[in-house]
Amino acid sequence: MMKNILTLFLLSFSIAIIAQKKTINKKVIVKKSVVKKTISPLINSDLIKINDSIPPLIPFRKEGKYGFKNQNGKIIIQPVYSNVGFFTEDCNLLNSPNSHIRKFGKKDYASVRFNGEDYRIDFSGKRVYHFKSEDIGTCPPQFKSQLFHAYIMNEKYGIIEDSKFKDATDYRQFTIYPQFDYLFILEGDDLKNPMIIAVKNDKFGIIDVNGKVIIPFEYEDIKRNFSWKLGRLFEVTNDGENYFFIDAENKPYS
Repeated sequence: MMKNILTLFLLSFSIAIIAQKKTINKKVIVKKSVVKKTISPLINSDLIKINDSIPPLIPFRKEGKYGFKNQNGKIIIQPVYSNVGFFTEDCNLLNSPNSHIRKFGKKDYASVRFNGEDYRIDFSGKRVYHFKSEDIGTCPPQFKSQLFHAYIMNEKYGIIEDSKFKDATDYRQFTIYPQFDYLFILEGDDLKNPMIIAVKNDKFGIIDVNGKVIIPFEYEDIKRNFSWKLGRLFEVTNDGENYFFIDAENKPYS
C-alpha cells in the first residue's frame, strides 16, 4: 500500500513539473517596436550666413597677418598667415592624380600660407593638407573671352561690346559712352552682366554694364583682383592703405 502511495506521489510530481514546463514554453514573448530617432546635424552658429551669396568666412588683415572672420565680424581663425584665399574650390586639387587628396579641393577649404608653406585649412582653422607638387592636377580650360571692353576716347573711358562696335563716331554704338576717368571690367561668371570698377572725380566705385551705380564713388581704391569672381566681394580702401571687403550692397566686412 505504501509503495502504491509513493508511486502515485512521484507520478503526480512529475506531471506537475511537465505541466509547469509547458506553461513556461507557452509564454508569449511580446516584441517591442523600436522607433529610430532622426538626429539632425548640429549647425555651427559661427558659420550662419547673413548674405548667402558670399562665403561664410571672410579674410581680414591685422598687423600684417591674415585670418578669417564670419559675416557677423567675429574672429573665427586668428590672423597668423602671410597670405590667404577664400573658402572656395581649388581645381588643381579637385583634379589631383591622388584620389585621396581631391576632397581638399572642395569649397569647404581655403588655401593659406604659413611660414612659407602652403596649406588647405577647414572652417575651424585646422591645417588639414600640406601642398605637394606631386598632388597637383591640371585644371580644365576655363578661359572665357569678355563680351565687353573698356574704350578710351578723348582721355575718357567708356564701354563697348565687341560684336556690335564698328564706328567710334556713332555714339549709339557705345554701351557706355566715354565719360569716366578710368574703367576696369572685373572677372566674373556672368559675362553679360559684368561688374566694372569706375573712377570719377578721383573716387572709386562700381557700375554695371548699363552704367548703373552699384557701389557709390566714395573709395580711394578698389583692387583689380578675383575677389568678385571667387567671393562676390569687392576689396576696397578708404585711406589707400587699409583694405577690407564689401558686398554688392556696400556692406563692409572688416
